[in-house]
Amino acid sequence: MSTRAPRDPHGMRVIVTGASGTFGREICARLDALGARVVGLDLAPRADDPVEVLACDITDDAAVPAAVAEAIGRLGGLDLLINNAGIGGPAPAELPPGEEVRRQLDINLLGTWRVTAACVDALVASRGRVVMLTSRMAVMQLPLAAAYGASKRALVAYADALRLEIGTHVDVTCVYPSAVRSPIHDSTAAAGLSLEGMSQYEPLEGVVRTVLRAALGNRPRRDLPTTRRGAVEFFLARHLPAVTDRIVARTLAGRVRSGAFKGAELAAGVVARHKAGR
Repeated sequence: MSTRAPRDPHGMRVIVTGASGTFGREICARLDALGARVVGLDLAPRADDPVEVLACDITDDAAVPAAVAEAIGRLGGLDLLINNAGIGGPAPAELPPGEEVRRQLDINLLGTWRVTAACVDALVASRGRVVMLTSRMAVMQLPLAAAYGASKRALVAYADALRLEIGTHVDVTCVYPSAVRSPIHDSTAAAGLSLEGMSQYEPLEGVVRTVLRAALGNRPRRDLPTTRRGAVEFFLARHLPAVTDRIVARTLAGRVRSGAFKGAELAAGVVARHKAGR
């Protein structure tokens, strides 16, 4: 392991998207406590946000450049962009894509793309860094949540392309959390498609610590899982995908047998096929 000291966060100019959410507030608070100058972007800023947060709808093509320009103006430049904004929700792959699917793709993928594009010039000028909050589901898909997994896998592809284009001047790191208890899961649970039993939850602190490692580490990292278990899942999904497919399929079958999806309309097809057998 490298023994070089991490980058000094004092005075570092930072933009964090989704700054008023569960992850964003903690990331902002930690960076602020370390002496960084942080401006957040969020659709609905809160009065008790730990840093200044500008209202910004990252699905709005016109609003994003204006909000980013304001944030960079207040900071006097930009050294670090943390793309944290994202949403989840139920979206079975077997059903036609509707508003829920479009919303997740627009926020998780295109919203990040819009914000990053608006920040590129400032990041190149400072030889800065971009941290993408992706997901374990970017490499290991779970059932009944196709839009989220697709958006996060596409986000990694975007990060890879970005790294190739601006990597001479800007570092790009993808962070891969597993499930963390937060309101992002509420709509999935309300639809009867809870992750309980399908995914092992991890503490928020571990995710924040990994984001800070990605942001402040002296040696830039390409990919960073947030736990040891996550690192194993990341390796298996990348190198032995058939193994992870079998693990997830067995887990899903067990969930169906337990009645976990009873009454869940969006899971009716999955339940019927498992009851019918292969």
